[in-house]
Amino acid sequence: MSEHIEIDPELVTIRHYLHAHPELGFKEYDTSIYLTDQLKSHGIEVLENPMETGVVGLIQGEAGPGPRIALRADIDGLPVAEASGLDFTSVNAGVMHACGHDLHMTGLLGSAFWLAEHRDRFAGSIKIVFQPSEETGRGARAVIDAGLVDDVDAIIGTHNNPNYAPGQLAIGTEPMMAGCVKFHVNLHAQGTHAGYPYKGTGPLEALASMILSLQTIVSRNVTPFHPLVLSVTAVHGGDVWNVVPAEAGFQGTVRYFHKEDGELVGRRFKEIVHHTAEAYDIKADVDWDDFQDPLVSDPDLAKAVAADVHEYAQLEPIRQSMAGEDFCEFGKVTRLVFAFVGSNGQEGCADWHSPHFIGLDEAIPTFVNFYVNAALRVIEKLR
Repeated sequence: MSEHIEIDPELVTIRHYLHAHPELGFKEYDTSIYLTDQLKSHGIEVLENPMETGVVGLIQGEAGPGPRIALRADIDGLPVAEASGLDFTSVNAGVMHACGHDLHMTGLLGSAFWLAEHRDRFAGSIKIVFQPSEETGRGARAVIDAGLVDDVDAIIGTHNNPNYAPGQLAIGTEPMMAGCVKFHVNLHAQGTHAGYPYKGTGPLEALASMILSLQTIVSRNVTPFHPLVLSVTAVHGGDVWNVVPAEAGFQGTVRYFHKEDGELVGRRFKEIVHHTAEAYDIKADVDWDDFQDPLVSDPDLAKAVAADVHEYAQLEPIRQSMAGEDFCEFGKVTRLVFAFVGSNGQEGCADWHSPHFIGLDEAIPTFVNFYVNAALRVIEKLR
C-alpha cells in the first residue's frame, strides 16, 4: 500500500519563501496567512482556530468511514541572526529558521496537497495541524487546550535532523528526544561592604558551592547507562566591585530519557540547594519546571509505519537527541508517531539552533513521503 511520491518544484519555492520569512513563537501571523492561502488554493478546508496563530486544515477521505488522525508540523523560528549564506536567507533581522521548521511546514503542505488529490485512497479524515511556538515548549499545549485535537485518534509528527542525510529516516519504539526541566534558583542574603564581609551573609560562595555540588548528581546518583544531563547556563550576582550583593542566582536545564531519573534529579537538586543555603545562613527559592516528557512513539503504530519506510527512504537507527520537543504533549491525549528525517548529513555541518544551520531542499521528498505513507498506514491500522 506504500506510495512513492515525486514532489512538485512548487514545494522548493514554498520552502525558500518560508525560510526567508521566519517569525517567533505565537507571533507567526504572516506565516499563518501564507499557510492558510496554500491550503485553500488546493481545495483544503481550513477550520476555525481560536488561537491567534497556527492553522488547522481538514481533508475528508472518500473510501468510507474511519478514524480521524492528525499530521503536525511546527511553524516558529528562533531569535537567531542567520549566517548560513543561503540565497534565500532570512529577511527578518534577528530571526531565523535555525531549527528547520520551514522544512517541516513544506513537507506537511506537500503531503496535504497529495492527500487532497487522492481522497479515494483513504477512509476517515485527516487534520493538517500547523502548530505555533514549539520552541517555547508551549505551542502543543496551546493546540490541545484549544480543543483542536480532541477528536483525533492518533497524531503524526516529524523533525528534521542534520545528523542524517536526505533520504534517511529514523523511527522506532525507544525514546527519541529528551524530557526537559527548566530550573531557576534565587538566593537571598545580607549584603554588605566588601571590606567588611563578616557583617553580611553574601550569597556568592554559596552559589559557587551549589553549582559544583549539583554536578555530582548525575555522576554519583544515576547509572551511566541512562543518558542524563544537568547544565547550569546562566549565573547572576552583584554589579559593583566593592559591595557584597544581597541577591544572586543561577538557572539552567536538565535533560533525561527516564522519568524516574528526572524525579531523582529534582529531589537531590532541591536537597543540595536548600541544605547548602542553610549552611551559609541564607535563603534559597527553587523554581523547578519539569515541563516536557521524553518523546516516545506508540509502539504498535511506530512498528507498522516503520515497516513501509524501505519503499521510499532508508530506515536508520534512532540516535537519541538531548533536545526537547513539545510534540510529546500530544501523547497525553492521543497516540503519537514521530520520525527524524535527514536534512544534511555532511561532515561538520551545523546542528539545530546554530546561525550556520542549513537544511537541504533534498530532504523535502522524504518529509512528503513519510507524512503520506504514515497517514495511510495509521488509518488502516486503526480501522
